[in-house]
Amino acid sequence: MVITELLEKNARLYGNETALVEINPSEERDKVVTWQEFNLIESTNTEIPYRREMTWQDFDRRANRFANLLLSRGLKKGDKVAILLMNCLEWLPIYFGILKAGCLAVPMNFRYSEDEIEYCLDLADVDVLIFGPEFISRIDPLTQKENRLKMIFYVGDNGPDYSEDCLKLMSYCSSNPPPVALDEDDDAAIYFSSGTTGFPKAILHKHLSLISSCRTEQNHHSQQRDDVFLCIPPLYHTGAKMHWFGSLLSGSKAVLLRGVKPEWILRAISEEKCSIVWLLVPWAQDLLDAIESGKVDLNNYYLEKLRLMHIGAQPVPPSLIKRWMKIFPHHQYDTNYGLSESIGPGCVHLGVENVHKVGAIGKAGYLWEVDIVDEHGNKTPDGEVGELIVKGPGVMTCYYKNPEATADTIKDGWLYTGDMAKVDEDGFIYLVDRKKDVVISGGENIYPVQIEDFLRAFDKIKDVAVIGLPDARLGEITAAIIEIKEGMDCTEEEINEFCKELPRYKRPKKIFFEKVPRNPTGKIEKPALREKYCKGRLVESQITG
Repeated sequence: MVITELLEKNARLYGNETALVEINPSEERDKVVTWQEFNLIESTNTEIPYRREMTWQDFDRRANRFANLLLSRGLKKGDKVAILLMNCLEWLPIYFGILKAGCLAVPMNFRYSEDEIEYCLDLADVDVLIFGPEFISRIDPLTQKENRLKMIFYVGDNGPDYSEDCLKLMSYCSSNPPPVALDEDDDAAIYFSSGTTGFPKAILHKHLSLISSCRTEQNHHSQQRDDVFLCIPPLYHTGAKMHWFGSLLSGSKAVLLRGVKPEWILRAISEEKCSIVWLLVPWAQDLLDAIESGKVDLNNYYLEKLRLMHIGAQPVPPSLIKRWMKIFPHHQYDTNYGLSESIGPGCVHLGVENVHKVGAIGKAGYLWEVDIVDEHGNKTPDGEVGELIVKGPGVMTCYYKNPEATADTIKDGWLYTGDMAKVDEDGFIYLVDRKKDVVISGGENIYPVQIEDFLRAFDKIKDVAVIGLPDARLGEITAAIIEIKEGMDCTEEEINEFCKELPRYKRPKKIFFEKVPRNPTGKIEKPALREKYCKGRLVESQITG
């Protein structure tokens, strides 16, 4: 079975029911439209409505139209089509249209610079690019250079001269299924790594990965026909899309919210009667801060349908979840762990029944195996730190055009995650840190995540990142970059006093107060922090040494 068959099944069974809703909270509330193909294609209204929606039947037809457009232009099975769009109602039909044509979907990070876009298009051998108005200034210079792009499609009004109107062209294409046979062993998509160690790597997945992700997600969170999933993270990322795959498998509605303000999230849950929401750590923190400070009043929102909040994409502070459960004691909570190399979330899964183990990422997810090994690949004893490895049907095929990196990452079918972890006596796995983020100070291994979790328990701290700084005597010392909650003051002396509960070698030796930078998937941008704080110190350390 391939994932496009799920869309076709939903179109047959639930054709007139709502599949997707797009909410633009910064727009006027009375601008509401239903996605009718003719109206949207012929409209010259450039205003973005507050709310748009689309049925399963429209979803499938639009995917078919885009697939047939690609085929009519001579694209063939295995060609690559890149998507550079903000979250919108057009995103998923285009993605599924690419798959239906037998092509490979290549979702791209909307924060990529011009150089990164060019690099990724070249790395993935992209033949066609689809982009939106937000990216014109970054795409313009690329069209002046020699590249392999055969076509450039534009989604929006008044596109640049070098592009073609995607929606208009689709209106001339058949809405019947394209004549392309697909198999779960066919290549389906190329995703990009987070690029935390330089330019991103291209991650190749088969259709088998995508359909296995649907099954894992639905098994973990029990999506039913009457569930409504609130999706906020960017769809280019495996996390958002693969959590939505549970809605695809169950034929249930999903809401794409274009905004992360606490009141916008609560309003979307209230108005759309959402039952499941997936949050990143910063958004959950902002929500709790707004509630606890009185900036938002929960009595103004209808939250009776909300049954589950799950979180992932980065280590989750136990203190945050304890705060959440205090305010929402009747909600289920779950943590999911995964990587783009493992087709996103779920290879490790806490489970809603294991809230007593908050702080752990869980056990092997549905259809997955996990282990923790030392530097020689041998299983570590319980309680000892080693590298987390995972195995299952969602493991990537390879890093595209990078056999050396593939061989370093996949060994005997096991994916080496680069995350350091340990397992407790009950078999629950706890993340310790990224392998490359471990700070070695005076011969001691220090795991920044453990210090970050400790510091987040201080009631004045909103966010924190811990990195290693070069030191002539100890090799490295720890530094804490601390973001204070709005309206509060905090001194270095207060932080040092709080840290007296830590072992002396784990206490931060340097403290900086500033906003903690995070990428669109919520991960702390530690390379940027190292670039800022380590560069001068490295030279000083070398001279001193």
